[in-house]
Amino acid sequence: MADDMTPRENGKYGSDWYRTLVEEVNDLATVVDPDGTITYVSPAVTRILGYDPDELVDNEGYEFVHPEDRERNADALETVLSNPSESETVEVRFRHADGSWRWIEATMRNRLDDDLIDGVLLSSRDITERKQYEAEAQELAEEYEALLNNVEDAIFLINVEESEDSVRFEFERLSPSYERQTGITTEEVQGQTPRDVFGEEQGAELEANYHRCVNAGEPISYQEELQVGEGARFWQTKLAPVVNESEITRLVGVTRNVTERVEQERQLHQQNERLKEFASVVSHDLRNPLNVAQGRATLLAEQVESDHLDPLLRALDRMEAIVEDTLTLARQGDTISETESISLTDLVGKCWGTVDTKNAKINIVDEMTFQGDPDRLRHVFENLFRNAVEHGGSDVTVRVGRHNERGIYVEDDGTGIPVKKRDEVFEPGHSSAQGGTGFGLTIVKRIVKAHGWELSVADGTDGGARFVIEMVEQKDFV
Repeated sequence: MADDMTPRENGKYGSDWYRTLVEEVNDLATVVDPDGTITYVSPAVTRILGYDPDELVDNEGYEFVHPEDRERNADALETVLSNPSESETVEVRFRHADGSWRWIEATMRNRLDDDLIDGVLLSSRDITERKQYEAEAQELAEEYEALLNNVEDAIFLINVEESEDSVRFEFERLSPSYERQTGITTEEVQGQTPRDVFGEEQGAELEANYHRCVNAGEPISYQEELQVGEGARFWQTKLAPVVNESEITRLVGVTRNVTERVEQERQLHQQNERLKEFASVVSHDLRNPLNVAQGRATLLAEQVESDHLDPLLRALDRMEAIVEDTLTLARQGDTISETESISLTDLVGKCWGTVDTKNAKINIVDEMTFQGDPDRLRHVFENLFRNAVEHGGSDVTVRVGRHNERGIYVEDDGTGIPVKKRDEVFEPGHSSAQGGTGFGLTIVKRIVKAHGWELSVADGTDGGARFVIEMVEQKDFV
């Protein structure tokens, strides 16, 4: 080819022209006329888009561009045609030979006045993977924003900057929930350290936990005390590290205001301590003189005859029963921590033998085993049996068996309990039986609740009362 031949003469391209393309583009090279017709495409098109170059030459490039991207592509071409000294980069979807769409980043340069290239030169590369990554990142960012803006728990982000001998923690962002609950905004704390925001003492405590998370390299959970306003003092926090290229660059904290719960627990602890003190007084200071009074009254009854002695002895025995029930009630509120396998038949038999059942009968309908505290459950069944005899009469029949899949029932054929009074029978001091202390069923409910179970009362099969224990958290039940 002669040196003065232009690239388009005789439909052939010179070696100098081809060398220019190789020098100026890194990937796919394309030349188009001002009207968008493809006049040349480099062999790389086969590897990138699956076409043979001849399949594209003399076709309008717009035909292969996604309809939604054609206007953007045309605008870029018009810009470089109108401004020969400028280049334009555009991202469009180009149809692959297999029919799929590939994202192409094309940089356009006007070479209409070039001696070697007659047209607009496009230097293009496949950016499909990058666009997919960007789309996924955008989706994650939108989900992250939705989570940050709508979750009820307070979320805070901490930047971690590590140097050779120290680590610096700076607040990056607070969720709207965090701002609502604390009154602190992102604008106020962004770029500041915990010591800057909360003072030296509280800030040092916060940073100690942040250091602990960084050193562990895994999420940690803890309860912290942080006074940030009225009604917000105690927080349950979970802190997780964000690792980027083997380095922890950020901490994500999720925290919940547990002030009310902590204060309730402290109040309950104080009440339990006072209750233990009361139980101690009842156990020692009251029971001892009561036992002396019972002994002296018994001796007096052996020595003299009086119409006042029997009522006196009954009153003293009732006082002893009240003391025993009061102590039992005071000691039964704690949650059950240790359990063992219990046979219902064995437990019922032992309890029935310790209660004055007179002429009453017991019928164990089902045999089963379950997990529980046998010592405390003896109080349950003894009180239920005693309640049946006191209210159903000396010849009452009591049945014990399985209730549904996870439960036990104790029922009698006595008079039953009216519907409107079924909630009252569990209240402390309530008793409709002469001589009853009124604490028996309250003790039953406390022990059942301590096991994590539920207690209810209904009509018995034969018209009496049916007490149902639902083992809602029972796992080992045979």
